[in-house]
Order: sequence, then C-alpha cells, then structure tokens
Amino acid sequence: MSGSGPTQPARVHPVTPLVQVGQVVPLVILLGLGIGGSFLERYGARGVLALLAFVVVTSALVGGLTFLQWRRLTFWFDAEGDFRLDSGVFTQRRRRLQLSRLQGVDVTQPLLARLVGLGAVTIEVAGAGDSRAKIEFLSLDDANSLRNEVIARAAGLRPESGEAPSRPLVSVPTRDLFVSLLLRGSTIVLLGLTLGMFAITVIAVGWAGVMTLVLGGVPVVVVLAEFAAFYNFTVGESADGLRIRSGLLHVRSQTIPPGRVQAVEFVQSWMWRRRDWVRVRLNVAGLRSSGDGQEQGGVEQVLLPVAPMDVALAVVGRVIPGVDVRSVPLVPAPSRARARAWIQFAGLGVGHDDEAFITTRGRFVRRMAVVPHARTQSVRLTQGPWERALGLVSMHVDSPPGPVRIVALHRDPAEARELAEGQNRRAHQALGAAGRGRWMVEDDPGSMLAPREDGSDHVG
Repeated sequence: MSGSGPTQPARVHPVTPLVQVGQVVPLVILLGLGIGGSFLERYGARGVLALLAFVVVTSALVGGLTFLQWRRLTFWFDAEGDFRLDSGVFTQRRRRLQLSRLQGVDVTQPLLARLVGLGAVTIEVAGAGDSRAKIEFLSLDDANSLRNEVIARAAGLRPESGEAPSRPLVSVPTRDLFVSLLLRGSTIVLLGLTLGMFAITVIAVGWAGVMTLVLGGVPVVVVLAEFAAFYNFTVGESADGLRIRSGLLHVRSQTIPPGRVQAVEFVQSWMWRRRDWVRVRLNVAGLRSSGDGQEQGGVEQVLLPVAPMDVALAVVGRVIPGVDVRSVPLVPAPSRARARAWIQFAGLGVGHDDEAFITTRGRFVRRMAVVPHARTQSVRLTQGPWERALGLVSMHVDSPPGPVRIVALHRDPAEARELAEGQNRRAHQALGAAGRGRWMVEDDPGSMLAPREDGSDHVG
C-alpha cells in the first residue's frame, strides 16, 4: 500500500487461514490425546481413527472460522492519514488508530508463517482500551512496506519515500547470550534444587522422583525459551526510531519511534558481576504487557538481553541522551533501614543530576532504574506498617506501565519529602510547563503518612 492520500481497503494474504489452522493443529492433537488417552489404549486402531477424526473435524471448524475472519478483515489508510481496520465474524468491529499517537510498530514471524514467507504487523498507539491492531499475515515484503508506511505517515512524511536507512548499534553474541542465561541466579537456584531432589531420590524413590523431573525441566525450558526469543538480538538506529530484531523460531522486528522510551533499568545478576554484564529493560510509552514477552511480543521489553556495562551505557545514551549514570553520586539509605531491608540494605541508593533521577536496589540482583526528569509522570510517598514503626518512607517516581520501577526505598521522611518536591520541581523545569508532573502523598490528617490499604511498604 502506498500513496500520500487515502488507500483502498486491502486484505491479508490468502494463505493466512491455512497458517492459522496449522498453528492450532498441534494443540488440537494434544487435547485429543489428553481427553482420549484411555480410549486409545482400550480400542487400539479404532481409537487412533477416532482421534484422527477429532483432529480433522476440529481443524475444519477452526479453518472455517479463520476463513470467515480472513474474508471480513480489511485495512486501509483514510483521508486524514489514520489507519483503519474492519474485522469480526459475528460482530463487526470498525477501528481507527490515530497515527499521530503512534507508539511502536512490530513485524513478527512465527515459525510456520516464517516457513512460507509471511509476517504479522502489530501497530500500537497511545490510548486507553484496545489501542493495538494486529494484521496477520502478509508477505514479508508487504509487512515491511506496511510498517514503513505507518511510520512515515505518523512522522508526516511521504509514504513512498521508502524505509529509512538503519545504522547498527550492537549485536549480542550467541555465546554470551547462552552463557548469561546459564549464569542467572534463578537458573542456578533451580538447578541446585534439582540436584537436591535427585539426592533425595537416591535414598527414597517416590514423589521425590517426580519433583526431580519437574524442577529439572523448569530451568531448561526457561533457558531455551529466552534463548530462542533473544537469539540474534540486534539494535539499530534510524531516522524513524530504534530498531530491535531478534528470534530463532519466532522472529520479531520492532520499531520504537523517537522519544517513546520513558525509563530504563540496568539489571545485574550476582553471577554476571565478574564479566560486568547487565540486562537493560525499558518502559515504553503506550506498550502494554501481553504475556508473550511480558510485553508486546518479547520475553520482556528489553533493549539489551546481556551486554558489558560500557556497551549498555553507550546504547542507552542513544535513547536517553545526556545521562551518565556512573557520574551521579548516590545517597545510601539511613542506617535504621537495615532492620527493614537487611539483605539489600547496602544496595539501596538514590541520586540525580540535571538530566535524570536514579534509584538502586537489590543485593543478589542489582537494579539501577533511570528516568529522565521530563518523563516523570508523578511522584508519590508511601509508608507501610513496618516502615512506619521504623520512621521510614519510600518515594516513587511514576512511569508508564512496564518492567521498570523507580523507587527510593526506606528513606528518612524529611529526605523523602525533599526528594519528592525536588523531583517535582525538576520535572516542571524539564517539561517547561506549569501544572504537569504533580506529586502526591498518601496521607491523612491523623498521621504524617498513612499506610496503604493492602499494608505493603511500596508499590509492586
């Protein structure tokens, strides 16, 4: 689809129903085996024929539904330059996505779609409710063309200008990715539990043997799933935004327009420290959690799954210019906070410079969260029962939903209020507009700070 004005309604690729049925067939087979396993054992060949009939009939029903969905799904650009999508079999849905509020565009290729050269396009715009449209499937060339046109129209450019050139920033080596997943604390703990259960199995067979299989399978599945998701992870930079591509079986190409990154977090497992490795996670405006990535399409919203700290800082500098986290002095938590956070006490810190606000927490897994002052949505103070008994307060900087939490845990009340007021003032100055970035204190007339209703010490 091209042209600077409105376009004619188009359909997805005619092979789409077959691909969607192909994705469902393995689940149908597993369902049939789960329901009729005993039936197969009892009736032998007749049971196999019954299972085949179940798979064929169920697949045909799914195929008929996906065919009707294919017939009813059309998409186009209207005269105002917005993206339109009509869909629905029993209930027709007409949607309009304002591209002036574009947050990101992905091109993904599940394994079966990849084998036949197809891809799906996911368009995300800011807004409450259903602000995402997924068009599956198009030929890969058409999918990339649609992505480029969406980005161009959102930027006010001519759609036929083509894809903006991309400059590679970093590529994650396959060996480093695999080793980093093996050296994560969660993987090591699960493997340790597996060895412990195996030792018990040697002494007493029974439930311990079952637990060994379960615990032994969890770290393997987790490592393989993340390895497949982050395989061949590359980050590039272009005029239309940040480009991230990764995936072994399910290939994902994501474009994040400029200015959408709201906060970043450097995560370092204790086994990564000798290599100075970190993972960099993002909060991106408009993107929501969706289970297959824990955000739109990936294992989580990640800028880098693993990289040396110097490399990570260089890449973060491209999305949040002017921030030098290593030069920002961090103020530790007061000594009485040790009674509240005796494990991670030494890792608690907070600081800021002219560009960003920074918090640190964690001992075995260190986390450094960074939010530019201009991206501050609001600031809050909270105090749980344990904190109240110790005379402590936690200060939060709110950011759009995502994996990054910006929280200065267990501070002195006067310091926390000063941090909140100061961050509110810095946010006002960075935004250049009065009345934005208000800060809120959860309190009541009877106390300096009231505990939250759930009794927790800080926002989860």
